[in-house]
Amino acid sequence: MCGIVAYIGPRQAYPILIKGLHRLEYRGYDSAGIAVLNSELKLYKTRGKVANLEEAVKDKDLSGTTGIAHTRWATHGEPNDVNAHPHFSYSKNLAIIHNGIIENYAPLRNELIKRGYKFISETDTEVLIHLIEDISINEKVPLPEAVQIALNQVVGAYAIVIIDKNDPDTLIAARKGSPLVVGVGENEFFVASDATPIVEYTREVVYLNDEEIAILHRSHDLRIKTITNIEKTPYIQTLEINLSALEKEGYDHFMLKEIYEQPRSIRDSMRGRLKAREGIVLLGGIIDYQQKLMNTERIIIIACGTSWHAGLVGEYLFEELARIPVEVEYASEFRYRNPVIFENDVVIAISQSGETADTLAAIELAKSKGATIIGICNVVGSSIARATHAGSYTHAGPEIGVASTKAFTAQVTLLTLMALMLADSKGTISKSRFNQLLHELDDIPGKVEETLKVNPKIIEIAGIFKNSRNALYLGRGYNYPVAMEGALKLKEISYIHAEGYPAAEMKHGPIALIDEEMPVVVIATNKGTYEKVVSNIQEVKARKGKIIAIITEGDETVKDLADHYIEIPETEEMLVPLLATIPLQLLSYHIAVMRGCNVDQPRNLAKSVTVE
Repeated sequence: MCGIVAYIGPRQAYPILIKGLHRLEYRGYDSAGIAVLNSELKLYKTRGKVANLEEAVKDKDLSGTTGIAHTRWATHGEPNDVNAHPHFSYSKNLAIIHNGIIENYAPLRNELIKRGYKFISETDTEVLIHLIEDISINEKVPLPEAVQIALNQVVGAYAIVIIDKNDPDTLIAARKGSPLVVGVGENEFFVASDATPIVEYTREVVYLNDEEIAILHRSHDLRIKTITNIEKTPYIQTLEINLSALEKEGYDHFMLKEIYEQPRSIRDSMRGRLKAREGIVLLGGIIDYQQKLMNTERIIIIACGTSWHAGLVGEYLFEELARIPVEVEYASEFRYRNPVIFENDVVIAISQSGETADTLAAIELAKSKGATIIGICNVVGSSIARATHAGSYTHAGPEIGVASTKAFTAQVTLLTLMALMLADSKGTISKSRFNQLLHELDDIPGKVEETLKVNPKIIEIAGIFKNSRNALYLGRGYNYPVAMEGALKLKEISYIHAEGYPAAEMKHGPIALIDEEMPVVVIATNKGTYEKVVSNIQEVKARKGKIIAIITEGDETVKDLADHYIEIPETEEMLVPLLATIPLQLLSYHIAVMRGCNVDQPRNLAKSVTVE
C-alpha cells in the first residue's frame, strides 16, 4: 500500500529517490524516509508528507550513489517518526524498507528479545531486519543467503529492499504478495513498488514474482533466485507508460485530469476490440477461453471497492445480454466464507492495480477449486495479470488519484465488450440489436465529452451542498451501482457520509433520514424503471429532501420536480453508467476542493490495497 524506491549505480541517489517518492505519493501514506550510503549509512525519516522529509534533510549531506526510500501507510504502530521506514538493524549496518505485513512478527520478536535484541519501533519490519542480521551473524552466511533463510521463516506478505553499510555495491530486493519492479539501466538498477518512479530513467524492467530475491550489483548483471535457492533467468519487459501521464498537465489535481481523460481512456479500452462498422467485438486476451465462457453455467465476479461497483454493472450486462447467471462478491468476504465453486465456473477478477491482496487471495482459492479465472486490470505485468488464466487490460493509462475515476469507466467498458461478445457468440441477442449496441458504444466517448460540459453547473451545486453532513444516492437497475459509486466518491475525498441505495429500498429504512438538510442524488434517466424513480423523487420531496437529479437531455418531468438537475446525453439503458458516473465524479471533486480536502491523497486511503 505504501511506496518503495531504491537506486544503485553511477548517479547521485538522493534526487532519484526523492522524485520517486513524489511519484508514489498517489498510493497513500502517512510518513516518509530515506537512507543513503556513502562512507556512512545515513538515515532520515519523518511523519507526514514527502515535503516534510525534504525540509528535514535540506541541510544534510546526502551524497552517495546507493540508497533506499519509502512512504509508509501505517499497519503496525501509529504513524510517527520512529515507526517510519527505513529501519536499521541492531548493529545499524543494515537498513530495510518494507511493504506488506509479517503476520508472525510477534513470536519472532519475542525470540529475538530473548537473544538480547532491543526494538525501537512497534513495527513488524524492524523484527524482519533484526532477524536477517541475526541469521547472517550466527550462521556465518552472506547477506543474500541470510535474507533467503529469513524469508523462509516469515509468514505474510512483503516487498523489501535492503542496503548494507559493508557492501556499498549491492542492494537486495525480494517480494511475496506485494508488488516490486526492477528497472535495468546501464550499470545501474532502480527498484520501486510500480513503474512510475522508473520510467524516466529506463524502459527496461523486470517484475519480480512471489518468493523471488533480486541481487543488484552495480557492475554485474541482475541475479534472481527463489527463497528455495533456484536460480531464475530475468524476464525483461519494455514499459509503455507515457511520462506525460504522470504529470498534472495544467490541471489542479490528478483526479480532475483523470475525469477529463475519460473520453480517451474509454476509447483506448475499446481500441482494436470494437469494430462497429464490421459488427465485430474481439478480445484477444480471452479468445482462447471464449468457449469456456460460452459454456459456463455461472460467472462469479470478485473485486473490492470501485471495482466491485463495476462488477455490479457487469452482472446486469452478462445476465441481460448473454443470459448467464452472475454473482458479484467482495473478494475480502469471498476468500473467507468457504464458497461453493464448481470446475465449470468462470471467475472474473477486477482490480485497477492488479495487486489487491484480497482479490489475489480469492483468485488462488477459486483456482484451487478448478475454476477458470479471467482478469480485468489496468497495470501491465501486475500480479493479477500473471495469476489468472486469461484476461484483458483496460488500457486506461496510469491513474494517480487515489479515488478511482477513469479506471471505473474503463472496467465497465471492458465488461460491456465482454458481455456483447458472449451474447453474439451464444446467439442470445439478434444481430440487428447487437450492431445497434456496438454503434451506440462506439459513440460513448463523444457523449462523455458532451457530459463534461456540465462542469460549470456542477460547481454551482457543489457550492450549495459543500457543508452537508450526509447524502443519499439513489438509482435503479443499471443505475444502482452508479449510485453506490457516486456515494463512495463523495465519502472518499470530501469525508461527507454518503450511502448509495436502490431507489426502491429507500422506503425500507433510509427514508427516516430525509429532511430539509438532506441532499438526495437521484440517477433518473429516461430508461427502464423511469416512472418508479419519479415516484421515489416525489416521496423525497414530500419530506422536504433536496433533490439533485441526473436526467436525460430534454426530460421536463424530473427537471420540474428536482431542486437541481444535471443533463446527460441520451443513450441505451445499459450504457448509462458510462455517462451518469461523470457528473457524480465532478460533484464529489468540487465539494472536496471547496472543503479544503486533499483530493488526490485522501486521508487514511491507499491507491493499491496490498494488505488485508
